[in-house]
Amino acid sequence: MVHLRIVVPSHDAQHVLDLLQATPSASNLIYLERAAHKPEGDVILVDVAREDASVIVGDLKEFGIERDGSIAMEDVDSLISDAAVRAEKAAVGMPSDAVVWEEVEARTSENIELSASFLMFMMLACLIASVGIMLDSPILIIGAMVVGPEFGPIAGFCVAAVQRRPDLAKRSLLPLVVGFPIGIAAAYLFTLGVKAVGLTPEGFSASVHPNTDFISHPDAFSFLVALFAGAAGVLSLTNAKSGALVGVLISVTTIPAAANIAVAAAYLDRDEWLGAQAQLAVNLLAICVAGIITLFIQRKLYQRRRRAHLHDRAREAAGLPVGHSRRERSADARTL
Repeated sequence: MVHLRIVVPSHDAQHVLDLLQATPSASNLIYLERAAHKPEGDVILVDVAREDASVIVGDLKEFGIERDGSIAMEDVDSLISDAAVRAEKAAVGMPSDAVVWEEVEARTSENIELSASFLMFMMLACLIASVGIMLDSPILIIGAMVVGPEFGPIAGFCVAAVQRRPDLAKRSLLPLVVGFPIGIAAAYLFTLGVKAVGLTPEGFSASVHPNTDFISHPDAFSFLVALFAGAAGVLSLTNAKSGALVGVLISVTTIPAAANIAVAAAYLDRDEWLGAQAQLAVNLLAICVAGIITLFIQRKLYQRRRRAHLHDRAREAAGLPVGHSRRERSADARTL
């Protein structure tokens, strides 16, 4: 279940109550008249089945609540209620498959900011990976993959592409465009320092590290693995499965490839340098392609559900138009 806290202007409160009372997948409806003060209005609390959360929020937005009030959402981990069980049964589909698009947008927005902590994680991940390359240690390579924060902006770019939001796309690309060069530069300077003080592991060669050789030799499987990981990563975000996301991070070699660019440059190994760049490009391309395709399919399924919901009797009870959205008509009117 998803808990909604709705702050609504008093003149729209009854319409919202009528909508939620007529919605079979809603339960535990609470109305607090004039309880909100900033902004002023009434407060409505309700639990809705996760499968219907986005379509119900879509109805609420038709009242313009986000302009004059607010809609807060949070997952309910445990709820002991027969009414809630009936509400979940009334919703079509499985809760584990449901995508709450407002959560996806909020989650990706939090992870695409170009912040000091993002750059620090990028540098630390590349530094760990560079040590892993010099020691030929798969364990350190895996650790660097987990530390790397790059999947958040990649996922944000995929969301932006599917929703056709150039502003979000630019915000998502900025951390990648800035973060990777800074991470590579940090690893490059570190490797030069290792060379200068004579800490290079005995027998190390920038082009010979059998246990981590995959970092700079992309092939068809490199693309396929990144493709599968991109799809799994997006699914883990849309379903809020953090454990699955960790597995995705371990399977993608973006950070190790970036670190290998630095190590190869420091040791003047041109072939290894070019191979690492190719590996990084292949991985980023495959993840983006898979993420966009996965989100596109999920978005189409949601839009089909939303179109079917527009004929729901609960909309009629709330005074909303049946068969179409107020927002669609408003957009059409503005284009005339």
